Amino acid sequence: MMKYGEKEIKEFDVEKDLEIWPNKNKKNYVIKLTLPEFVCLCPRSGYPDFATIYVEYIPQDYVVELKAIKLYINSFMTRNISHEDSANEIYDTLYSKLQPKWLKVFADFNPRGNVHTTIEIDSDTVKKG
Repeated sequence: MMKYGEKEIKEFDVEKDLEIWPNKNKKNYVIKLTLPEFVCLCPRSGYPDFATIYVEYIPQDYVVELKAIKLYINSFMTRNISHEDSANEIYDTLYSKLQPKWLKVFADFNPRGNVHTTIEIDSDTVKKG
């Protein structure tokens, strides 16, 4: 029998379950989230990849609810997805849902096979490209 948390993660649907709230503060301020237990599966080997995901954003009209971002990040743990694709998906999802004034996602993957990967996606850089 599936436990409560396993069921929530397995059934998480980013389109309906990534809860966002109205931003009641109109001044510029930075929200910083650290998600130190990110796990996904290598698309080639199936081995787990571990990372710390850092999210920083200046909200416009919305902020992400913290339990929702936790469940979203945990939903990657059974997915076969590359470092690059997972970081880009997180960025694209948050940018699309929140439409922030500024957003940065930094993914710091644990070394595996003597390779340490970091991926940084910043809305200022994306707009220039």
